[in-house]
Amino acid sequence: MAPMQELATSSISPLFLSLLLSLSMVLLFLKLIIGRRSKLNFPPSPPKLPLIGNLHQFTSLPHRSFQALSKKYGHLMLLQLGKYPTLVVSSADMVREITRNHDIAFSNRPRTTAAETLLYGCQNLVFSPFGKYLRKIKKICTVELLSHKKEQSFMFIREEEVGLMIDKAHSASLKGDSINLSEMLMIVANNVISRCVMSQKVEEENGRSRFGELFRRVMIFVFATYSIGDIYPHLWWLDVVTGYIKSLKAFSGDMDGFLDQVIQERGIGLNMKNHGKEDFLDILLQLQKNGMLEVELTQNSIKAIILDMFVGGTDTTAVTTEWAMTELIRNPKVMEKVQAEVRSVVGKKSKVDGDDIKQMDYLKCVIKETLRLYPPGPLLVPRETAASVKLGGYDIPSNCRVFINAWAIQRDPELWDRPDEFIPERFMDNSIDYRRHDFQYIPFGFGRRVCPGLSFAVMSAEYLIANLLYWFDWKLPYGTVADNLDMDEVYGLTLSKKVPLHLIPINVT
Repeated sequence: MAPMQELATSSISPLFLSLLLSLSMVLLFLKLIIGRRSKLNFPPSPPKLPLIGNLHQFTSLPHRSFQALSKKYGHLMLLQLGKYPTLVVSSADMVREITRNHDIAFSNRPRTTAAETLLYGCQNLVFSPFGKYLRKIKKICTVELLSHKKEQSFMFIREEEVGLMIDKAHSASLKGDSINLSEMLMIVANNVISRCVMSQKVEEENGRSRFGELFRRVMIFVFATYSIGDIYPHLWWLDVVTGYIKSLKAFSGDMDGFLDQVIQERGIGLNMKNHGKEDFLDILLQLQKNGMLEVELTQNSIKAIILDMFVGGTDTTAVTTEWAMTELIRNPKVMEKVQAEVRSVVGKKSKVDGDDIKQMDYLKCVIKETLRLYPPGPLLVPRETAASVKLGGYDIPSNCRVFINAWAIQRDPELWDRPDEFIPERFMDNSIDYRRHDFQYIPFGFGRRVCPGLSFAVMSAEYLIANLLYWFDWKLPYGTVADNLDMDEVYGLTLSKKVPLHLIPINVT
């Protein structure tokens, strides 16, 4: 038996030594990793709860709760939202550092279940990952769809839709009735962008259209909801069990079918209602037909870009105008000043035109101040780091989700005098603008992910407010006083008023 035992011993020993060596290598590797992690300098974090991390601190008004936390934990703050580390940035200096040193690393977007499903695998501008495809479709949007020349060519649409709103307000003024201005502004903004995009109205004269309902649900799914799998990927199956995936796919099918029908009808010459002028869909289909792009423009790409145009051009215009009119009602001296400017510039003409708007410097300050206090997206569309970086002396991991708290930055008392007050004069005789690299003022984002439709949205808001102030004086309904006007917010697709703005128009012409 001795030879057999000796054979067994000699055959086991190399295997044992190999396993021992492998285990030692693994332990050494883990020690190095753990040691390295222990030396990383992450940003400060609030206390976490088991399993959920800091999810309980993501309140119904996250821009406000994050601002309060940043006062305690700093302008760079690392949260744990479910599985994902999440950086909250509340400092103009940090935004400047991101833009100048790490813009590419911070240019990705987290991909949600709803965005993947409804936006054709994130082939749109907002959620597309940073790269060649994004650069090309952004160029299409800025050069072909949203250029100054193209915006001017659609001025007649603004004039027609705003004219309809003025007619309705005039009818109410004759009766002394109040109007739901918030609702009217949303109808106008939706119809302007939908006619520019595909020559159809989202909102019909006597009720909501089918596309209007579909589009509203897209916005809610993509921008105002998260699935369980988005927060805890290993629990994705709960989205199936709860019916979320089924309802999402059913709704996606409805929207997809509608857009396919619009494109098919355009191919045979139907739905041409813009007085023979090209709309965005015409331009996209022509670019697809020419095939001159370096990236393939598929039908799904076109549908995703169409939805992008609605995202950037509807709620932004409506809520900006809503908040501007709210602040003007609360600040009668500002109202008097901007109204005097508008009426002086327009004079006795029968309508407000685009050339008039160019001369309304104080009106532009009113819009800027409104966007400072009420940025449409108080937390800019989330980003995701493509690589680990150093920011403000802290280590930021890769695949970290990033919220930029524009609302907090634009109310920072170190950057703004009397930051919570509505003072349009602060923008007189200075160069701060949403088109420049003024990092204390970022209502439309910054860097490679800045909103390409900002000029379109601002121009629409300016034209709306100029008309409202030219044709009417405004007062609150009986029993409501400006000092007690409800200013509560709703954080959803954009930052809108919780209670719609009701005003009585008083005809002055």
